[in-house]
Amino acid sequence: MAAEIKREHPRLKALKLLSTLYRLKIVQILIPIAIIALIIWEGQAEFRRIDWKATMHILRHLEPSRLLLLLALSLAAVASVSGYEFVLRRHFRLPIGHWTTFRLAWIANTSNNVIGFAGIAGAALRTYMYRNRGISVPIITASIAFLSTITISGISLLAWGDLAGLLPIDAVIRSHHWTLYAVWAIALYLPGYLVFQRTPFYARWLNRDLPQMNVSTIVASVAVSVVEWVLAGIAFWMIASTLLPDFPFRTALGIYTVAAAAGLVSLAPGGIGGFDLIALLGLQALGYPPEKTAAVLVLFRMMYYLVPWLIGLVMGAFEFAQDQRKVTENNVEGALNGWQRFWEFPGQYAWISEFGAWALGKLVFLSGVVLLLSAATPGLLHRLRFAEELLSAPLMRLSHQLSVMIGLMLVVLSWGISRRIKRAYQWTLGLLCAGALFTFTKAFDFEEAIFLLLIALLLYLSRERFYRLGAPINRERMAAWAITTLVITYIYDVIASGTIPGFVKRLPESHSLHLILNKTEQTVAIVSGLGITWLLLSLSLLMRPSRLVARGASADDLDKVRGFLAKQQGNLLTHMLFSGDKSFFWACDERVLIPYSVIRNKMVVLGDPIGDTMLISDGIQECQRLADLYDLEVVFYQVSPANLPLYHENGYRFFKLGEEALVNLSTYTLTGKINTSLRNVNNRFERDGFRFEVLHSPHDQQFLERLRRISNEWLKGRREKGFSLGSFEPSYLQEAPIAVLIDPDGQEIAFATLAPGYDDHRSMSIDLMRHLSGTPNGTMDFLFIRLLEWSRDQGYSYFNLGMAPLSSVGETRSALREEKLANRVYEYGGQWYGFKGLRKYKEKFHPTWEPRYLAYPRRVTLPVLLVELILLIARRPNKERKVKHPIFRASLKR
Repeated sequence: MAAEIKREHPRLKALKLLSTLYRLKIVQILIPIAIIALIIWEGQAEFRRIDWKATMHILRHLEPSRLLLLLALSLAAVASVSGYEFVLRRHFRLPIGHWTTFRLAWIANTSNNVIGFAGIAGAALRTYMYRNRGISVPIITASIAFLSTITISGISLLAWGDLAGLLPIDAVIRSHHWTLYAVWAIALYLPGYLVFQRTPFYARWLNRDLPQMNVSTIVASVAVSVVEWVLAGIAFWMIASTLLPDFPFRTALGIYTVAAAAGLVSLAPGGIGGFDLIALLGLQALGYPPEKTAAVLVLFRMMYYLVPWLIGLVMGAFEFAQDQRKVTENNVEGALNGWQRFWEFPGQYAWISEFGAWALGKLVFLSGVVLLLSAATPGLLHRLRFAEELLSAPLMRLSHQLSVMIGLMLVVLSWGISRRIKRAYQWTLGLLCAGALFTFTKAFDFEEAIFLLLIALLLYLSRERFYRLGAPINRERMAAWAITTLVITYIYDVIASGTIPGFVKRLPESHSLHLILNKTEQTVAIVSGLGITWLLLSLSLLMRPSRLVARGASADDLDKVRGFLAKQQGNLLTHMLFSGDKSFFWACDERVLIPYSVIRNKMVVLGDPIGDTMLISDGIQECQRLADLYDLEVVFYQVSPANLPLYHENGYRFFKLGEEALVNLSTYTLTGKINTSLRNVNNRFERDGFRFEVLHSPHDQQFLERLRRISNEWLKGRREKGFSLGSFEPSYLQEAPIAVLIDPDGQEIAFATLAPGYDDHRSMSIDLMRHLSGTPNGTMDFLFIRLLEWSRDQGYSYFNLGMAPLSSVGETRSALREEKLANRVYEYGGQWYGFKGLRKYKEKFHPTWEPRYLAYPRRVTLPVLLVELILLIARRPNKERKVKHPIFRASLKR
């Protein structure tokens, strides 16, 4: 026993390590969020001191030529970060050009600065983009590992300059003493890294099977890091010196270094929160007013983070529009080592492939925000006077109102752009052009108009990617729209009411500057704009719903299925098609039948596709194209092991649902000692005068009413289930034979509906099984015995006793985590559902157990999917019949 424990110990240790790594991934995300919240709570007093109205006024009146100079310097500072990629390109001899290297570096770095927690976003983007260029995963892993450790070396050298007194930091340290510890931590990083880089652990885990980073590569990377941080500090100083007079360069670089160190310690994207609070305190400690220091930070965030990110989004939209080679899951996961799994998160390659559409959606969202900000802040005075000479005041006010409406609508439509919806693209393109026109006519704000037209041009160039006819719109999505627009509306009202120039109040009422609205007029504008926006979007959803809705099958659909099954073989779930609660998709010129229902954003297919076995894979792909038109994911429920290779080839993963009990009727018998209990039950019921009968359709209405009484008593008020289970519906019961058990008094006490397999009289399944309360013990045993005998006598080869859910799932040590969790449910969930008891009962009849699987795309979250399947099966069967929805053949053939 001791030896066995010792043999198991390494595996238990590995499992614990894997569990720890997954916990670390969650902690990676939660720690920055918690730190940001703490910083905001600590710095709320400082933020309250800022006069944000004055800050907005300062930013609005900066000279355009100065802004262009600051923007050029900031972009140059951001561009320097690509130096890391060029160093690695030389070291690993990567087969990519100079412009491609720069472009990929810009996309990854700017996105990581804005949205990347602890470098996750940048690492994921680099992995995806380099993989599509044929670079091996080990090289990518080594590159990311090196980048994640070397980029801090530059600020580490600057931190030594702080500690040596070369860069003044006394003002910041006096404001918050803990910042000194952050500076020391960053300063000690570089010497610690140089020691760590030469350790066996680094060579084994971060640079395995690759040439060790040589001295020239390390020195070049450190030099790039120093240049990056110094240029960022220069950009900060130039922006600050524009608003703060007599601001020394050395002092600016010192404050920037301490603030950046605080931001790095917080692990937040771009150091948001920590950097801003420390920079505010440092600048205010030098005696500068709060509103101007806030303007410095807002301008720096825009110039160094936001604008480069927008440029990166544009680059990414074009980059990911190209046809990329698919990376198979096995190749990716097989090459990942332990360090990679530390930062990788579920669905990484799924969401990253949608980056182009996601980037366009965010650009449209920002376009809406730009329109609202343009409407919230008064135009420049000389432009207003010039506009009034050419345009009428009512036209300018109308333009202002329409700008607000269009801005709100663009905010909402940005979601449709991210989901590639064609109708959202059409609306957005028109609204962007209209928004450019109205923002120009309201106050000659040509900067905003140019920005909107550029986004419209980018959208038009990407028009081919907007092919979807619709997408699921649930209550959560609509609530998110409502909350987002309300928050933006509130922000608009605060900015608009706070940026009215003071001289307007002293102007006579007859003055001609009608566009500068007072507070009441601004509130009326935004409230009416919000109301009209909601109304238009609601009418659009109600009048033109473009979504795939499965309302069930019509009588004509079922007749078509009967004709199809006369020529093609079905399976053990085929009879469920006649319940009427599933819709049918005909693929491959109607040679493959795929039954499905829709739940949330899932198109759930029942069982394997039916039809020509040589066309099943093509049918799956055609079904995927149909679902993609409506932004749905295709899931296959209860598929057989024989077709798993086909699903795997089409990108599916698997979860074992349980096992199905199949009795071989050719060997079924009641003889032998092992069947003594069943034989005794059979003899007892025969002796007591119970009769078994199988009645074929059409069934008498009075007979069905007697069975309904049994069904209702058995249900005890519970609702019928559907999808993969039959229900007591007269039209459905007429489709197959019904077996009944009759007591000595001639009354039906139990019944079972049968489900043929439509496979040349080869298999028969049991469907509904219901009985009256108070029936003798062994009633259902006797019913099963006689059903098996009857099926054997009718020439069937197999009888399907149904599923044993979660049976034999997750029993091995190497099973998936989800299946191990399912095994725990199977073992200890008897109080909710008799998992073990159900299998034990069916074992009486000595069946062969055949596994059944759930096939689902990788990007689908399995726990959520399992809950949705439970809801789908528990959903009341739809009794209505519908006309089959049109299939967009032209779109599917693309």
